[in-house]
Amino acid sequence: MTPVDDTRIADSDLRALIRQIYAACGMDATDAGLMADSHVESDLRGAHSHGVLRVPGYIDRLVTGGVDPRGQPSITREYGACLVVDGGNSMGQIGCRFAMEQTLDRAERHGIAACAIGGSNHCGALAPYAIQALTREMIGVFTTHSLPIMAPWGGADRLIGNNPLAIALPAHQERPVVHDGAFSASAYGKVRYYQQQGWDLPAGWAFDKDGRPTLDTAAALDGLLAPIGDFKGAALGMIMGLFAALLSGAAYGTELGAANQGALAGQDSQFALAIKIEAFVDPSTFKARVDKAVQQIHACRRAPGIGQLYAPGELEFRQHQEYSRDGIPLNPVIVADLAQAARDLAVDTTSFPWLRRD
Repeated sequence: MTPVDDTRIADSDLRALIRQIYAACGMDATDAGLMADSHVESDLRGAHSHGVLRVPGYIDRLVTGGVDPRGQPSITREYGACLVVDGGNSMGQIGCRFAMEQTLDRAERHGIAACAIGGSNHCGALAPYAIQALTREMIGVFTTHSLPIMAPWGGADRLIGNNPLAIALPAHQERPVVHDGAFSASAYGKVRYYQQQGWDLPAGWAFDKDGRPTLDTAAALDGLLAPIGDFKGAALGMIMGLFAALLSGAAYGTELGAANQGALAGQDSQFALAIKIEAFVDPSTFKARVDKAVQQIHACRRAPGIGQLYAPGELEFRQHQEYSRDGIPLNPVIVADLAQAARDLAVDTTSFPWLRRD
């Protein structure tokens, strides 16, 4: 549901503003546009935890936090279908898009390819990188290493990132099957979004700093995110972090920094995998079977009170359609933060009358 005091903004307007903001931080037009697309596409899909809410924090990283607004990724190691990309201390979205394209190119030749990405930074939502594979009739897999914001199961120290995993599989008539989720019960950015909205957290999302369950957003932000599936989520979060960090030689766990201070610039990491379906099976057959699997979900008997069942990614595609038509809802805190960022960077906001001083 959209709160009544949210402002609906056309995605084209939001992209234009965010492009100008990043250009004012020193990024070239292409990279500023890519950053704007990353945020706005996340908001369009309903992933507000990685939408324009993140812009002020990213500005801090670019202006004073040591991230290079002109940084460019490069390939530093190749071994058959495997490669290592150095993000060049660019924004994570820049290096990760480049790395996924390089991985897809090699999968075209070899059938499967993998890439470890170091020298990187926070890269936003992961679904877009996995989705890059779909137009090439490939399966995309992408994971990243995040700041430690979870504890080992039963612990109370921040040692493990929630280290999300995204997977995208193409379909024929149905929408692609896309999953993008962290191994915590919720994203850190989503807790911040709940705090901005003045909402309590759902049960099972977070612990306070001593490891006690909490519904309070402030206590959660000062404490720990709860893993999904208890010890299983903690284990998978750790494993994804090891994949991303150790294969690229990047920082792992507390080496990356502290959640309340932010990651060290250029020390983040990711891992990408691309699988060419044709190397294993006829793509048309594969996509038809994905369709059938999705249709089975639609036809499944529903539990009491449930109106519709969705395959992974369907809700996000539907949300994208709605927000593209009706505008993206931004709460007053986000609008005020964007207005302040634009003023600080001397961005001309005359074309954005919805930006107001609160």
